[in-house]
Amino acid sequence: MWIRLRQIAVVTTDLRETALDIQNILGLEACHMDPGVGAFGLKNTLWPIGSQFIECVTPVEENTAGGRYIDRRKGDGGYMVINQVDDVEVRINHVNQLGVRIANDMNYQKSGFHGIQLHPADTGGSFFEMDQMTSDTTEEPGGPWWPAGSYWQPYVRDDRVKAIAAAELQSPDPLRLATRWGQIAQTEVWSESDGVYNIAFENATVRFVEDTDGRGEGLGGIDLVCADRDAVLASAKQRNCYVNDDQLMIAGLRVYLRD
Repeated sequence: MWIRLRQIAVVTTDLRETALDIQNILGLEACHMDPGVGAFGLKNTLWPIGSQFIECVTPVEENTAGGRYIDRRKGDGGYMVINQVDDVEVRINHVNQLGVRIANDMNYQKSGFHGIQLHPADTGGSFFEMDQMTSDTTEEPGGPWWPAGSYWQPYVRDDRVKAIAAAELQSPDPLRLATRWGQIAQTEVWSESDGVYNIAFENATVRFVEDTDGRGEGLGGIDLVCADRDAVLASAKQRNCYVNDDQLMIAGLRVYLRD
């Protein structure tokens, strides 16, 4: 039984400006816009990073969940941690036993996709999503991914960044949050230093840290593996997203650069 970090979603008030940051700084090329998110009062764009994705959503209607999230966390920021699993039915049975509610059950048989978004009030931190490509019998790490459309591979650009290595969730009580996510993901919690806790997925880590920016509990950052750090930093300075040589700020999300 495996779980892989496949996609990070960010919510923003200005999709155009965020898209310019993502494309100019990280050197990524957009691969897909999903009209289906219109049902939630949103529009979106996705960019591939290797076999993973950054998604950006923005509200286009009043009183949307995305808009309320922006208000609650005082601005743009991380929204969803979206994962691929090998057997979503097993995961559904497990979260039911834990008493974790499923906020959205996405069973699209014609598309070969079955996913669940868990209720953030029961998970804490952010939306925790687990999806299975039921049409993909190979289960390879770079296999099909319906949320990004059927033709995303030609849009992969890896000359600046190559992978998402970690998601960072912040909380007033990071151990409590890490323990809850570990229960849901069915993986052990481990600590690398005081106040920092982790759970390991097959291809990435989810890190839990203390909320120090006053924005409350949520998805505060991601780690990106760099192929050309100098180019990333130079573009980040031009776009006013530079924090230091190891960190950027894009759409309210801390972006940590790793080699």
